[in-house]
Order: sequence, then structure tokens, then C-alpha cells
Amino acid sequence: MTGFVVAIIGALFLVSGLVVDGGLALGARVRAVNEAQEAARAGAQQLDLAVYRRNATVRLDARRARAAALAYIAATPDTATVQVSDGRVTVIVHAEQRTQILGLAGLGSIGVSGRATAVAQRGVTGVIR
Repeated sequence: MTGFVVAIIGALFLVSGLVVDGGLALGARVRAVNEAQEAARAGAQQLDLAVYRRNATVRLDARRARAAALAYIAATPDTATVQVSDGRVTVIVHAEQRTQILGLAGLGSIGVSGRATAVAQRGVTGVIR
């Protein structure tokens, strides 16, 4: 009977670890997506003002867009990759969530990521889809 009780307690411990640490991982993924969205928006605001003033064409300054997105991510504990092309800023954020219970079973952290793309556009009309 003692072996059975030990096995049940171990199984309950692992299930509780999945629930608690799984919830923390989901929360970390939501945070990573939020950070990616905000960083992409920050990058998409970096227009080439000379071109815009000359002929009202919305075009990103790719260097400034990438720098703005990375600067936003630098204020977070996470890392990211940024790609700027065709008027779009794509950010992929990578985060690690430390485990609370599963760490005792040898799983110290769970890696999560979030991806977002923002498009530079003028006003609320003529939305690019």
C-alpha cells in the first residue's frame, strides 16, 4: 500500500506542476506577444519623413524602424529578432519562464515566443490588408 500512496502523491505533484507552470508559461506567451506587438508598432512609426513631405508617400525608414523596435525590447527582460521589409515590421520575441514546481523535477524553465507584424500606413482610411 505504501508504494501506491507514494506513486499517487508523485503523480499529483506532477499534475499540479503542469497546471501551475503551464499557466505561467501561457502568461509568459501572452506577454511575449504583447511585447512583439508594441515593438512592431514602435518600428512602424518610423517613417522616412523626407519622402513623406515630398510626395505624401508612406515609407518606412528601415534602419530607424529596426532600431525603434529593438529599443522597445531592450526595456524588457526578453530577446527579439526584428525584420523590416516591404513597409512591414515583424518582431519575434523569445522569453524564458522559470518553473515553480516542475523545477523540482528537473525542468528549470519553459521557452515561449510571440510574433507580431505592423504595417506603416497613413490615417485610418486606405487601410492596407
